[in-house]
Amino acid sequence: MRIGIIGNGGVGKALIALIHEKKEKLAKEGLHPLLCAQLDSTGGIYDVEGIDLKQLMHHNDKKEPLKDFPKGGSAGLSIDDVLEENCLEVLIELTPTNKETGEPGIRYITKALESGVHVITANKGPVMIAYHSLKTLANQKKRQFWIGCTTGGALPAINGGLIDLAGAEITSITGVLNGTTNYILEEMKSRGCTYLEALQKAQKDGIAETDPSLDVEGWDTAAKLLILTNVLMDQSKQLSDIKVKGITEIDQAEIGKATSEGGKLKLVGRTRIEKEKILMTVQPETLYPEDFLFQVDGKNKGVHYTTDTLGDIAILGGASGLSAAAAAVLRDLVNLHRSGCG
Repeated sequence: MRIGIIGNGGVGKALIALIHEKKEKLAKEGLHPLLCAQLDSTGGIYDVEGIDLKQLMHHNDKKEPLKDFPKGGSAGLSIDDVLEENCLEVLIELTPTNKETGEPGIRYITKALESGVHVITANKGPVMIAYHSLKTLANQKKRQFWIGCTTGGALPAINGGLIDLAGAEITSITGVLNGTTNYILEEMKSRGCTYLEALQKAQKDGIAETDPSLDVEGWDTAAKLLILTNVLMDQSKQLSDIKVKGITEIDQAEIGKATSEGGKLKLVGRTRIEKEKILMTVQPETLYPEDFLFQVDGKNKGVHYTTDTLGDIAILGGASGLSAAAAAVLRDLVNLHRSGCG
């Protein structure tokens, strides 16, 4: 299977390493990924015979730009250049998320699908903003569009909904979808510390970003909830339709109250139907032992679906971090292959 990657950030580098590490396991599936192109902001690499992954990993360890790769590296190499060669079967789109415009991801995905190339993305922006049009284009071109990494990384929230809830109507979605906030709230409970102290520990442990605002203010959860709602409940909602409140104002009094009641505070995203209207919220809530997501602790995540015919389905767990995100992308590549493509 000839693949191309757009993006050479943490997930892109982790994916290269994972494909190299798992090559024997993938071969047992009959899957032999051949990386023919990788692009970043400096240009990229193109080699129709396949880029040497071990050499590329060494190049990445030295923090060298892709354009300086010894074989096939080129400044100014673009997605148009690569697609014109008509060599790719799958494009893996890993550019940073832009929740306002979805670009440049929407443009890259559109170009690939129009060229008859399957697409896998870990980028929330295009799925939040243009999922239905991109999926329609994929169907028209008889190509596949996989988005399993966009709603919780390793947690198979979207794929579980699309595949294992097929034929059922989802009537509500409840999720603990952000491992960073879950970790911070658990630290506050177990250590009796302030929000800022728990955040600083999360940053020191590499769990929270230097700028954690998207996580702690609730927007990462909102983005994931939006994707799940639009894709699985066939909606066309926007971020502005979600009432969002993060965890930055949580104090020990609230933590103590939840604990004394036998509960745990968590940042919860909810989509529900009331009087034939879709209501969406992200806010701290106290969950109790009878709640499906009560046991989602630490960096873990979880989602609970209520359906009309399959009952209540909960998916819990999933590793966090760059390697886990890369594994979710690889999962989509394997599933694409199993579907008979490539």
